[in-house]
Amino acid sequence: MFRSTAIIRANEVIDAVPAGHAVLERDERHLRRKAIVLEGGEKILADFAEPVVLEHGDRLVLEDGREIEIRAASEALYEIRGRDQLHIAELAWHIGNRHLAAQIETDRIFILRDHVIKGMLEGLGATVTDVVAIFSPLRGAYSGGHDHDDDHHHHH
Repeated sequence: MFRSTAIIRANEVIDAVPAGHAVLERDERHLRRKAIVLEGGEKILADFAEPVVLEHGDRLVLEDGREIEIRAASEALYEIRGRDQLHIAELAWHIGNRHLAAQIETDRIFILRDHVIKGMLEGLGATVTDVVAIFSPLRGAYSGGHDHDDDHHHHH
């Protein structure tokens, strides 16, 4: 099994043709040391000193110099729209207050599906639509290598 200890970020990719690719969901793209199965069935080992978050289009550099492209999988999401930008900001605050991963855009927000959160957002006046799309949430202010997961609690 070939090992990767280096990443080329999508915006720095020069070689147009990767040697292979892997399709990973958002949670699978947050890793430190993990075996990854490529689309062709070959396994590689991502082995980093610190946790990393891989984004769509990033490349893992293998020991032999080959590059493996990471592709974000399409996931079941909610597309959340508000009445205006102020309402979107309010909805984003409520989502952030619950430590949910969110992809925030100027006119909409995407989150992983959760029927309880959907009800809360609709109660706040949001339009919530089921979509299937690539999920690239913002990384938190404290992410310096790690994301907040729903099962990660802070005691204050």
